[in-house]
Amino acid sequence: MEASWRQVAGGRGRARGRATAAPSSGNGIHLRGAGGGREKGSVGAAGPGPSPRGAATPAAAELMSQRKFEEIKKANQAAAKKLVEEHFSSSSEEEGDEDFEGKRGKIVANTFTSYTTQTDGDMRELERTRQYVHEAFQAGAMTCLICIASVKRNQAVWSCSGCFCIFHMPCIQKWAKDSQFLVSSPLTDDDFGKRDYPWPCPKCRFEYKRSDTPSRYYCYCGKVEDPPLDPWLVPHSCGQVCEREFKPPCGHKCLLLCHPGPCPPCPKMVTTTCYCKKAKPIPRRCSAKEWACQLPCGRKLLCGQHKCENPCHAGNCPPCPRVSRQKCVCGKQVAERSCASPLWHCEQVCGKTLPCGNHTCEQICHVGACGECPRSGKRFCPCQKSKFSLPCTEDVPTCGDSCDKVLECGIHRCSQRCHRGPCETCRQEVEKHCRCGKHTKRMPCHKPYICETKCVKMRDCQKHQCRRKCCPGNCPPCDQNCGRTLGCRNHKCPSVCHRGSCYPCPETVDVKCNCGNTKVTVPCGRERTTRPPKCKEQCSRPPTCHHTSQEKHRCHFGACPPCHQPCQKVLEKCGHLCPAPCHDQALIKQTGRHQPAGPWEQPSEPAFIQTALPCPPCQVPIPTECLGKHEVSPLPCHAVGPYSCKRVCGRTLDCQNHTCMKECHKVTEIDACVGKNKAGPECLQCEEGCSKSRPPGCPHPCVLPCHPGECPPCVQMLRIKCHCKITSLYVECRKITTADVNEKNLLSCCKNQCPKELPCGHRCKEMCHPGECPFNCNQKVKLRCPCKRIKKELHCNKVRENQISIECDATCKEMKRKASEIKEAEAKAALEEEKRKQQAELEAFENRLKGRRKKNRKRDEVTVELTLWQKYKYYLLPACAVAVLAFAWYIARDVA
Repeated sequence: MEASWRQVAGGRGRARGRATAAPSSGNGIHLRGAGGGREKGSVGAAGPGPSPRGAATPAAAELMSQRKFEEIKKANQAAAKKLVEEHFSSSSEEEGDEDFEGKRGKIVANTFTSYTTQTDGDMRELERTRQYVHEAFQAGAMTCLICIASVKRNQAVWSCSGCFCIFHMPCIQKWAKDSQFLVSSPLTDDDFGKRDYPWPCPKCRFEYKRSDTPSRYYCYCGKVEDPPLDPWLVPHSCGQVCEREFKPPCGHKCLLLCHPGPCPPCPKMVTTTCYCKKAKPIPRRCSAKEWACQLPCGRKLLCGQHKCENPCHAGNCPPCPRVSRQKCVCGKQVAERSCASPLWHCEQVCGKTLPCGNHTCEQICHVGACGECPRSGKRFCPCQKSKFSLPCTEDVPTCGDSCDKVLECGIHRCSQRCHRGPCETCRQEVEKHCRCGKHTKRMPCHKPYICETKCVKMRDCQKHQCRRKCCPGNCPPCDQNCGRTLGCRNHKCPSVCHRGSCYPCPETVDVKCNCGNTKVTVPCGRERTTRPPKCKEQCSRPPTCHHTSQEKHRCHFGACPPCHQPCQKVLEKCGHLCPAPCHDQALIKQTGRHQPAGPWEQPSEPAFIQTALPCPPCQVPIPTECLGKHEVSPLPCHAVGPYSCKRVCGRTLDCQNHTCMKECHKVTEIDACVGKNKAGPECLQCEEGCSKSRPPGCPHPCVLPCHPGECPPCVQMLRIKCHCKITSLYVECRKITTADVNEKNLLSCCKNQCPKELPCGHRCKEMCHPGECPFNCNQKVKLRCPCKRIKKELHCNKVRENQISIECDATCKEMKRKASEIKEAEAKAALEEEKRKQQAELEAFENRLKGRRKKNRKRDEVTVELTLWQKYKYYLLPACAVAVLAFAWYIARDVA
């Protein structure tokens, strides 16, 4: 059970995607391209021969290295700039956020709010502009209908001035060039270039002149060429005020920032009156300055009798709706007709007598005079060669000459005499060519000659042959359907067969969310790459778990997210409700499905299956007391029962000194023992010795095992040292521990003389005692004068107190004087000897400076004889000193 729940947790926490690192091959290619070649004539391209100037070689190498470094630096900067532009330019790859979408919709709505805060404001007039602005911000909404691809932020575009549709600049340039070529291709070389053939917009068919072919990339308002990419502006916008003239023109200019689509209605306020000019002028928006006051118009109608009864309206008044009896133009008939059309014609012939008095007017009901008789005046014969003046009652006779009129063939003339009626058909036989000019035949002139040869010329579509019999060369346009698949890949071209590219598919497709309530209209063919819109409706699918309703979440595709509601099933063992999240469709990882055949086989991705897991163990806390009754802890419901709290038992044992050290265990209470601190039969038995504290000074443990109450007195002998630390004494432990200070001093005394030395160096005369020895030494000591000649015996304590001192007498002083004289004589002799030696060395040095030869130098040296004192002074001085001391000691001894 726990393993299954761990698998569920692992499945839910598994990452569903891995981020891929951006490829760096582009930088590598730039690096190799920048540093791979050498410029012609550069220092690095020199031949392998020796340099004529060796000193210039390091400088040239450094210059070449610097040049290569600059080239590589520029290439890397260009690659980085291109990478940044590609990353931030695509509007179709930007991820939309719901909060951002909502804020963007509010911003667009607030932008156009000021246009509708007017009298009789109509939101429908702003829908086109709002739709274009919304699509400019929406990811993947702007599509080029020529290539059926998304229009990115950094791509040059062109906008049609008729339908405001946006196309890629290269696409529309190719479209215009192909359109002009197809129109001018049937012309001869003499006519080519003399006429300015237009090219149409791919969507609205609005025609542009050849000079209007786009060659530069401008913003929507046409002010800035190549507008820079700014993420805070509308794509392809310059950010300046539009200032385009409104359509229809009103004298004002657009106040929005440079934007796609048509400009919105003019928002300026003007003071205007109603259509009928009866109401007072009021301020209104310029785009809705024409208004009706709803009062009767009152203007005279065209009938001239009635007035217009309609409410105030624009334009001319409608025809008069009333009916009246009116005569026709000739005045013969009277009928009830609309007052708006007072002139009408009946269908009777006029019948009035003409001025000739012989004929009547044959015109149908007309206005004015009937005119002269058409048979009066001079008239021609039927062949138009002779003229006669005859009354209108007589017919013109034939002149008798040949008719000589051109027959229907247009070649021959009529050979009959002047006659009335049409000439007969030409019956002359001639050599006739067929219409295509390939065959000839002799046959009547009035019959056309059509051969059976079929035309093999290609029609204007350049795909199908004419196949018309005896074609004179003016092949008609191709009447077959094009039938080519359009760029949308869904429909075929409905036009007649033509040359060049087909027009974009005019159809649109609604990309809907899963529930169908939210949709976005895109050009046909873009529904495959367009993400479905984010629906704000709640998902209406039924729950797949045991709950009656699922958690509220928005409409989506695919399976609903796992249910996170509490399970709330009644557990069988305890009756509590399961609080765990719903686990009817938990993801369980399948392991061991396929064992790899070897290390070369790639491990397969782990598979997860949905399965219903049983409810986890009940975790409702139940207060439970431990076995030793130390605490009451809340245990999970499924683990309720006797348990050990892992503490030490802590109950007092029978010895009353120790507690039970066993882990918390069950304790049986015997004879209804009062209290929870009394040990039971399951507790440990104390087997330790007595650990109670002993009296101060007693080093022996208690002889009894661990027991309650006081320990018995200690009767063991204790070995101690006396105060002088020489003799060992044996005393009962209880005596030494219960004695006071004086008794302890007596027990520790060995009754012998203290062996300690006094500060003067003599032994203490007291009995073994504690502490410091008393300083009262009375032993005699010898005291001498400073020269050690006179000595006396005195008490030690007096000498230590500096009460007595011995001074030297006259004899001592005389001996000191003689000794000092001897020392002075010795010092004087040594000084003279040193002077003599220095003088001899000085003379020898002067002789060497005089330039004598080396062989005579020995003659110049002064030989100095050493005296006996100089030779043996180191031996005589100690001997004399010893003799003096012996003499002084002898004299002092005699005096004493």
